[in-house]
Amino acid sequence: QVQLAESGGGLVQAGGSLRLSCAASGRTFKTAMGWFRQAPGKEREFVSALGWSGTVRGYADSVKGRFTITRDNAKNTVYLQMNSLKPEDTAVYYCAAGGYYSDSAAQYAYWGQGTQVTVSS
Repeated sequence: QVQLAESGGGLVQAGGSLRLSCAASGRTFKTAMGWFRQAPGKEREFVSALGWSGTVRGYADSVKGRFTITRDNAKNTVYLQMNSLKPEDTAVYYCAAGGYYSDSAAQYAYWGQGTQVTVSS
């Protein structure tokens, strides 16, 4: 079992920045980590993911060049640095853990409770 706890969400003006954190506990050995988001009335969508070693990472086209995913394996924590935020980035952001890197939510077995990110125009 893996437990995930997100933090760092909040309200920010367009153009601003936020850093989300996801602390993992439990059986975290060699897990891939991902971030997904879900806006009201929309399906959950892939944002970014990172393999265990950090050599494999990916981003949704909508966030490329603005968001950066990193991880600190010593702290069992993954981060999502979000810059140049836009109102369309408003959503609940979820951290996920799985056995290997994927941009599909179905491949992740463990999920956090989510953290709200609101970007005002």
